[in-house]
Amino acid sequence: MKAIVFDNELKLDKNYPKPIPKEGEALIRVTLAGICNTDYEITKGYMGYVGILGHEFVGVVEEVNGPDKSLIGKRVVAEISYGCDDPSCEWCAKKNYRHCPNRHTLGIWKKDGCFAEYMTMPVNVLFEVPENVPDEQAVFVEPLAAACEITEQLHIEPTAKVLVLGDGKLGLTTALTLHAQNFDVLLVGKHQNKLDIAEAQGVKTRLLNTFTPKKEYDVVVEATGTASGFETSMSLTKPRGVLVLKSTVASGKELNLAPIVIDEITVLGSRCGQFAPALRLLKNNRIDFKPFITKTYSIDDALEAFEANKAKDSIKILIKM
Repeated sequence: MKAIVFDNELKLDKNYPKPIPKEGEALIRVTLAGICNTDYEITKGYMGYVGILGHEFVGVVEEVNGPDKSLIGKRVVAEISYGCDDPSCEWCAKKNYRHCPNRHTLGIWKKDGCFAEYMTMPVNVLFEVPENVPDEQAVFVEPLAAACEITEQLHIEPTAKVLVLGDGKLGLTTALTLHAQNFDVLLVGKHQNKLDIAEAQGVKTRLLNTFTPKKEYDVVVEATGTASGFETSMSLTKPRGVLVLKSTVASGKELNLAPIVIDEITVLGSRCGQFAPALRLLKNNRIDFKPFITKTYSIDDALEAFEANKAKDSIKILIKM
């Protein structure tokens, strides 16, 4: 089969072995996949991963190695991590596989990803896609679930003022998700074309260079991935407010963390999320991801797709299998 493989360099392998599902796994024919910034970071050495890239996808189940064949022929998406399923593992007992110390993570850690014509995943992390949700929407379930994770972790008062800082894929998705959940959200970013996408769906927006920071927001979501973004987020969070770190800030720059103590700010790390609430938002047409799609490439043009993903004006590049 064709697969996009990283092994010190990115390449399209046209003769990669087709996977065979283990007991409890399904064989999935991938139809559409999305490039995430994590995929790009892996090509720069992140996690030391070698193998097929990709973790955002939608596909069709063709085979199940197990007694329950009900998913065969169904369109599915999959949570990106699965655990060890050891009875003594507290995280697997809670089905919170992303924190299992012996987890496998699709296209990131110990598990071939979805940038291929076929892939396998355990049946217990598969979710059927509702009939009214097209592939071009379903392929966004993983980042949408990550945005939904915020309200799984944190109770936000209905009267709270919420600000999302950063208008990349992560910031846009988070702002649209919180708005769809009926919170008062302001998205602040540097790119008018990206802010326009959120504004068209009802989100209040502001360009950073016209925005005066005030310490008046109950919840601030940092989605810039920069040290300066983290510092700006602290300056926006009111005393006893919550600062949600939605992106990984990796920087050697010294940070002044005194405001966290002085203002008694709660800092909340937030990563992956559950798929069920994300699929409900899509089923109920609460978010439209079509404006995110910059271009769709075939798997034969995958290397060109990765180059396109680097462009500053790109939002989401898709790969059709």
